[in-house]
Amino acid sequence: MTSSTSTATPMKHAFTRQVEEVKAPKSDINALILDYLTLAGYPNAAKKFSTEANLPPQQSHDSIEARQQIQTAIHRGDIAQAISDLNDLDPEILDADTALHFALLRLQLVELIRQCNATPGRDINPALEFATTQLGPRAPTNPQFLEDLEKTMALVVFSHDSLDPSLAALLQPDLRRQVADMVNKAILERETNRRETAIRHLVQMRAWSEETVRKDTKKDLPARIDLGLNGDDQNGFHENGQDTVMT
Repeated sequence: MTSSTSTATPMKHAFTRQVEEVKAPKSDINALILDYLTLAGYPNAAKKFSTEANLPPQQSHDSIEARQQIQTAIHRGDIAQAISDLNDLDPEILDADTALHFALLRLQLVELIRQCNATPGRDINPALEFATTQLGPRAPTNPQFLEDLEKTMALVVFSHDSLDPSLAALLQPDLRRQVADMVNKAILERETNRRETAIRHLVQMRAWSEETVRKDTKKDLPARIDLGLNGDDQNGFHENGQDTVMT
Protein backbone atom coordinates (compact mmCIF):
# COMPACT_ATOMS: atom_id res chain seq x y z
CA MET A 1 0.00 0.00 0.00
CA THR A 2 1.42 3.38 -0.94
CA SER A 3 0.59 6.87 0.22
CA SER A 4 0.92 10.14 -1.62
CA THR A 5 1.24 13.71 -0.43
CA SER A 6 -0.61 16.44 -2.24
CA THR A 7 1.67 18.98 -3.86
CA ALA A 8 -1.10 21.25 -5.06
CA THR A 9 -0.28 24.93 -4.81
CA PRO A 10 -2.48 26.72 -2.25
CA MET A 11 -5.03 29.04 -3.79
CA LYS A 12 -4.07 32.68 -3.56
CA HIS A 13 -6.39 35.09 -1.84
CA ALA A 14 -8.40 37.24 -4.27
CA PHE A 15 -6.85 40.38 -2.80
CA THR A 16 -3.33 39.04 -3.36
CA ARG A 17 -4.15 38.28 -7.00
CA GLN A 18 -5.47 41.79 -7.48
CA VAL A 19 -2.32 43.31 -5.99
CA GLU A 20 -0.11 41.22 -8.28
CA GLU A 21 -2.02 42.49 -11.30
CA VAL A 22 -1.17 46.10 -10.50
CA LYS A 23 1.99 47.19 -12.28
CA ALA A 24 3.49 50.45 -11.09
CA PRO A 25 5.16 52.50 -13.85
CA LYS A 26 8.93 52.26 -13.76
CA SER A 27 9.15 56.04 -13.83
CA ASP A 28 7.18 56.23 -10.55
CA ILE A 29 9.43 53.64 -8.91
CA ASN A 30 12.54 55.51 -10.06
CA ALA A 31 11.14 58.77 -8.68
CA LEU A 32 10.55 57.12 -5.29
CA ILE A 33 14.10 55.76 -5.25
CA LEU A 34 15.61 59.14 -6.11
CA ASP A 35 13.43 60.81 -3.47
CA TYR A 36 14.70 58.35 -0.86
CA LEU A 37 18.36 58.76 -1.84
CA THR A 38 17.99 62.54 -1.76
CA LEU A 39 16.12 62.97 1.51
CA ALA A 40 17.91 60.17 3.36
CA GLY A 41 21.22 61.78 2.47
CA TYR A 42 23.14 59.77 -0.11
CA PRO A 43 24.61 62.53 -2.33
CA ASN A 44 26.80 60.35 -4.55
CA ALA A 45 24.17 57.66 -5.05
CA ALA A 46 21.47 60.29 -5.75
CA LYS A 47 23.65 62.00 -8.34
CA LYS A 48 24.49 58.73 -10.08
CA PHE A 49 20.92 57.40 -9.98
CA SER A 50 19.38 60.62 -11.34
CA THR A 51 21.74 60.40 -14.30
CA GLU A 52 21.09 56.71 -14.97
CA ALA A 53 17.31 57.08 -14.57
CA ASN A 54 17.25 60.28 -16.63
CA LEU A 55 15.58 62.21 -13.82
CA PRO A 56 16.35 65.80 -12.77
CA PRO A 57 18.02 66.03 -9.34
CA GLN A 58 15.60 66.86 -6.53
CA GLN A 59 18.27 68.80 -4.67
CA SER A 60 21.76 69.93 -5.53
CA HIS A 61 24.64 67.60 -4.71
CA ASP A 62 26.12 70.27 -2.41
CA SER A 63 22.88 70.60 -0.44
CA ILE A 64 22.61 66.85 0.17
CA GLU A 65 26.30 66.65 1.04
CA ALA A 66 25.96 69.51 3.54
CA ARG A 67 23.18 67.63 5.36
CA GLN A 68 25.25 64.46 5.31
CA GLN A 69 28.25 66.27 6.77
CA ILE A 70 26.17 67.52 9.70
CA GLN A 71 24.77 64.03 10.39
CA THR A 72 28.25 62.51 10.24
CA ALA A 73 29.53 65.00 12.82
CA ILE A 74 26.65 64.11 15.16
CA HIS A 75 27.19 60.37 14.74
CA ARG A 76 30.85 60.70 15.71
CA GLY A 77 30.00 62.87 18.73
CA ASP A 78 31.40 66.18 17.42
CA ILE A 79 28.33 68.22 18.28
CA ALA A 80 30.09 71.59 18.32
CA GLN A 81 31.12 71.03 14.69
CA ALA A 82 27.59 69.89 13.78
CA ILE A 83 26.07 73.05 15.30
CA SER A 84 28.62 75.22 13.50
CA ASP A 85 27.92 73.51 10.16
CA LEU A 86 24.16 73.76 10.74
CA ASN A 87 24.42 77.49 11.41
CA ASP A 88 26.51 77.91 8.27
CA LEU A 89 23.86 76.06 6.26
CA ASP A 90 20.88 77.92 7.73
CA PRO A 91 21.38 80.14 10.80
CA GLU A 92 17.62 80.45 11.36
CA ILE A 93 16.92 76.76 12.01
CA LEU A 94 18.09 76.68 15.63
CA ASP A 95 16.60 80.10 16.35
CA ALA A 96 13.21 78.87 15.18
CA ASP A 97 13.35 75.43 16.82
CA THR A 98 14.24 75.73 20.50
CA ALA A 99 13.58 72.02 21.15
CA LEU A 100 16.08 71.01 18.48
CA HIS A 101 18.65 73.49 19.79
CA PHE A 102 18.26 72.16 23.32
CA ALA A 103 18.52 68.54 22.11
CA LEU A 104 21.80 69.34 20.36
CA LEU A 105 23.23 71.18 23.37
CA ARG A 106 22.14 68.37 25.69
CA LEU A 107 23.87 65.84 23.45
CA GLN A 108 26.95 68.05 23.49
CA LEU A 109 26.84 67.96 27.29
CA VAL A 110 26.61 64.15 27.22
CA GLU A 111 29.70 64.04 25.00
CA LEU A 112 31.56 66.41 27.34
CA ILE A 113 30.70 64.24 30.34
CA ARG A 114 31.90 61.20 28.42
CA GLN A 115 35.20 62.97 27.67
CA CYS A 116 35.61 64.15 31.28
CA ASN A 117 35.24 60.60 32.57
CA ALA A 118 37.85 59.41 30.10
CA THR A 119 40.50 61.94 31.17
CA PRO A 120 42.98 61.26 33.98
CA GLY A 121 41.74 62.74 37.25
CA ARG A 122 38.19 62.97 35.91
CA ASP A 123 38.00 66.76 35.62
CA ILE A 124 34.28 67.48 35.27
CA ASN A 125 34.64 71.27 35.28
CA PRO A 126 34.26 71.67 31.47
CA ALA A 127 30.96 69.77 31.60
CA LEU A 128 29.71 71.75 34.59
CA GLU A 129 30.62 75.07 32.99
CA PHE A 130 28.89 74.10 29.74
CA ALA A 131 25.76 72.99 31.58
CA THR A 132 25.69 76.23 33.57
CA THR A 133 26.24 78.62 30.67
CA GLN A 134 24.50 76.88 27.77
CA LEU A 135 21.73 74.70 29.20
CA GLY A 136 21.02 76.31 32.56
CA PRO A 137 19.37 79.46 31.16
CA ARG A 138 17.22 77.42 28.74
CA ALA A 139 16.03 74.65 31.07
CA PRO A 140 13.54 76.73 33.15
CA THR A 141 11.64 77.73 29.99
CA ASN A 142 10.29 74.21 29.46
CA PRO A 143 9.54 71.46 32.01
CA GLN A 144 10.86 68.80 29.62
CA PHE A 145 14.13 70.72 29.18
CA LEU A 146 14.56 70.86 32.94
CA GLU A 147 13.86 67.15 33.34
CA ASP A 148 16.29 66.26 30.55
CA LEU A 149 19.03 68.44 32.03
CA GLU A 150 18.61 66.98 35.53
CA LYS A 151 18.71 63.47 34.08
CA THR A 152 21.85 64.26 32.10
CA MET A 153 23.63 65.78 35.08
CA ALA A 154 23.13 62.49 36.92
CA LEU A 155 25.83 61.13 34.62
CA VAL A 156 28.28 63.33 36.51
CA VAL A 157 27.29 61.87 39.87
CA PHE A 158 27.04 58.15 39.19
CA SER A 159 29.61 55.71 37.90
CA HIS A 160 29.06 54.86 34.25
CA ASP A 161 29.71 51.19 35.03
CA SER A 162 26.52 50.81 37.06
CA LEU A 163 23.98 53.23 35.64
CA ASP A 164 20.22 52.85 35.71
CA PRO A 165 19.05 51.75 32.22
CA SER A 166 17.37 55.10 31.58
CA LEU A 167 20.66 56.89 32.26
CA ALA A 168 22.82 54.35 30.46
CA ALA A 169 20.71 54.96 27.34
CA LEU A 170 22.09 58.51 27.17
CA LEU A 171 25.54 57.10 26.45
CA GLN A 172 24.36 54.76 23.70
CA PRO A 173 24.59 55.55 19.95
CA ASP A 174 20.79 55.68 19.77
CA LEU A 175 20.74 59.19 21.26
CA ARG A 176 23.10 60.43 18.55
CA ARG A 177 20.90 58.81 15.91
CA GLN A 178 17.75 60.37 17.34
CA VAL A 179 19.23 63.86 17.37
CA ALA A 180 20.74 63.40 13.90
CA ASP A 181 17.30 62.41 12.61
CA MET A 182 15.74 65.49 14.24
CA VAL A 183 18.32 67.72 12.58
CA ASN A 184 17.85 66.09 9.19
CA LYS A 185 14.07 66.52 9.36
CA ALA A 186 14.40 70.15 10.43
CA ILE A 187 16.68 70.93 7.48
CA LEU A 188 14.38 69.12 5.06
CA GLU A 189 11.35 71.00 6.33
CA ARG A 190 13.11 74.31 5.73
CA GLU A 191 14.34 73.32 2.27
CA THR A 192 11.47 71.22 0.91
CA ASN A 193 8.53 71.64 3.36
CA ARG A 194 8.80 67.90 3.98
CA ARG A 195 10.20 65.90 6.88
CA GLU A 196 10.00 62.35 5.50
CA THR A 197 10.74 60.44 2.33
CA ALA A 198 7.80 59.67 0.03
CA ILE A 199 8.29 55.91 0.44
CA ARG A 200 8.03 56.17 4.22
CA HIS A 201 4.85 58.22 3.88
CA LEU A 202 3.41 55.61 1.50
CA VAL A 203 4.19 52.79 3.95
CA GLN A 204 2.47 54.72 6.73
CA MET A 205 -0.57 55.35 4.52
CA ARG A 206 -0.67 51.68 3.53
CA ALA A 207 -0.62 50.58 7.19
CA TRP A 208 -3.38 53.06 8.04
CA SER A 209 -5.49 51.92 5.08
CA GLU A 210 -5.19 48.26 6.04
CA GLU A 211 -6.12 48.96 9.65
CA THR A 212 -9.10 51.08 8.57
CA VAL A 213 -10.39 48.45 6.17
CA ARG A 214 -10.08 45.64 8.71
CA LYS A 215 -11.67 47.65 11.49
CA ASP A 216 -14.39 49.70 9.82
CA THR A 217 -15.49 47.83 6.70
CA LYS A 218 -14.88 44.20 7.68
CA LYS A 219 -13.64 43.46 4.16
CA ASP A 220 -12.15 40.05 3.45
CA LEU A 221 -8.38 40.51 3.52
CA PRO A 222 -5.52 38.02 3.89
CA ALA A 223 -4.52 37.40 7.50
CA ARG A 224 -1.13 38.95 6.75
CA ILE A 225 -0.19 41.36 3.98
CA ASP A 226 3.55 41.68 3.46
CA LEU A 227 5.08 44.94 2.35
CA GLY A 228 7.30 43.12 -0.11
CA LEU A 229 10.47 44.48 1.49
CA ASN A 230 12.00 41.13 2.42
CA GLY A 231 14.76 41.16 -0.18
CA ASP A 232 18.30 40.02 0.43
CA ASP A 233 19.58 43.56 1.03
CA GLN A 234 17.48 45.55 3.49
CA ASN A 235 20.19 48.01 4.41
CA GLY A 236 19.37 50.66 1.84
CA PHE A 237 21.46 51.88 -1.04
CA HIS A 238 25.23 51.83 -1.03
CA GLU A 239 27.68 53.23 -3.51
CA ASN A 240 30.98 51.46 -2.93
CA GLY A 241 30.82 52.47 0.71
CA GLN A 242 31.14 56.15 -0.16
CA ASP A 243 27.82 57.31 1.26
CA THR A 244 26.85 57.23 4.93
CA VAL A 245 23.21 56.81 5.85
CA MET A 246 21.69 59.72 7.70
CA THR A 247 18.56 58.15 9.14
